[in-house]
Amino acid sequence: MIEIPSDLNPDLVPLAFLLGTWEGAGVSDFPGAEKCNFGQSVTFSHDGRDFLEYHSHSWVLDEKGEKVRPLESESGYWRIDKDRKVEVVMVRDQGVVEIWYGELADQKPQIDLATDAVARTAASGPYSGGKRLYGYVKGDLMWVGEKATPEVPLRPYMSAHLKKVVTPEEVAEMARNLPDMPDDGIAFFR
Repeated sequence: MIEIPSDLNPDLVPLAFLLGTWEGAGVSDFPGAEKCNFGQSVTFSHDGRDFLEYHSHSWVLDEKGEKVRPLESESGYWRIDKDRKVEVVMVRDQGVVEIWYGELADQKPQIDLATDAVARTAASGPYSGGKRLYGYVKGDLMWVGEKATPEVPLRPYMSAHLKKVVTPEEVAEMARNLPDMPDDGIAFFR
């Protein structure tokens, strides 16, 4: 069930399905990088202004679903306008700042985003842009990310299935069941 807090800025009501802390597991696979299962914690919060604050932390999981090491972190701000256009400003720990634009689907809680601008520090790896799809599916938050570099054309690289505030035991169970997940993550949204 989607709850709309009484102090939520009215402009953000269409994004209320994102609010809360979500945890779960996913798969990461991109040429030149380690293929792995990962755990993730994502929080969307608000303070009454016209944006959602976003924080994501992910970590590599071993075959037992135990944390091995940090994978990546990102944070940012999400806004939506009256025409359901979504804009996101995001900063990643790898030294990347992105501006994303997209829209909230009509009649369903699904957001398609694509990068509009990317800035990288000298220490960051190659990256030229991406796409993301987020969806609220049967009470869970699911997402799939695509990424491009100068050497690799746009392709799926990460996807995850997140549940609202679950226990570490439940995260480990989800990680153990990852082989049953679709390789590209897109099947969630069909």
